Amino acid sequence: MSGLQIVAFLSGVAGLGATIGATVSNEWRATSRASSVITATWVLQGLWNNCAGNAIGALHCRPHHTIFQLAGYIQACRGLMIAAVCLGFFGSVFSLVGMKCTKIGGTDKNKARITCFAGVDFILSGLCSLSACSLYAHRITSEFFDPMFVAQKYELGAALFIGWAGSVLCILGGCMLCFSIADSCTKSNSQVSYIYKGAASHSRISSYPRGQAKSVNQRPPPDYSSSSRIQHFDKNAYV
Repeated sequence: MSGLQIVAFLSGVAGLGATIGATVSNEWRATSRASSVITATWVLQGLWNNCAGNAIGALHCRPHHTIFQLAGYIQACRGLMIAAVCLGFFGSVFSLVGMKCTKIGGTDKNKARITCFAGVDFILSGLCSLSACSLYAHRITSEFFDPMFVAQKYELGAALFIGWAGSVLCILGGCMLCFSIADSCTKSNSQVSYIYKGAASHSRISSYPRGQAKSVNQRPPPDYSSSSRIQHFDKNAYV
């Protein structure tokens, strides 16, 4: 199962990279061309900056002035994406230590436990990233299709799709790590039971002398009781 663990590690690292890219991106939402009067300019907004660009290629960005004036969903998305990056980082480190192909981590039992922690970290990282991107996308779509919303409408940015892809990769990597540990534990338990049964059968066979086998319909040994001994000795005495 070392090959499966390597694939899971690569998937988790790729998901972590996509999550980091989505977190620092300024294109979480972009100006909708359908509602914009001037199509030569557009506005991009991210979790950290507001950017404005034009057809010439100039792009000017400025950070959000204060955290206390931001909308609640942006602050929630910030926290979720930071948690996703931290969990993905720890999952990458734990998976590198707990894989079978590495020589660090101690015994097989400790490595399996570390790999299980890595899988859980990757899954939680993917869920945090998925929740943040879905929350942000829900806010954009609800404003876009709301007929009473008269302010500037936005469309889904490229960072949301990158975040969704990263979350899927992290969840897949974590599930594969947990599956590899479950499979190895099942194999070890079956091997232990097989060895135990073999030892028990060997002990039963070794209780009989060599060259003799126990049959199912074997007759019981003759009973040399006291009466039979007396009769035998009496017959010899008369002879």
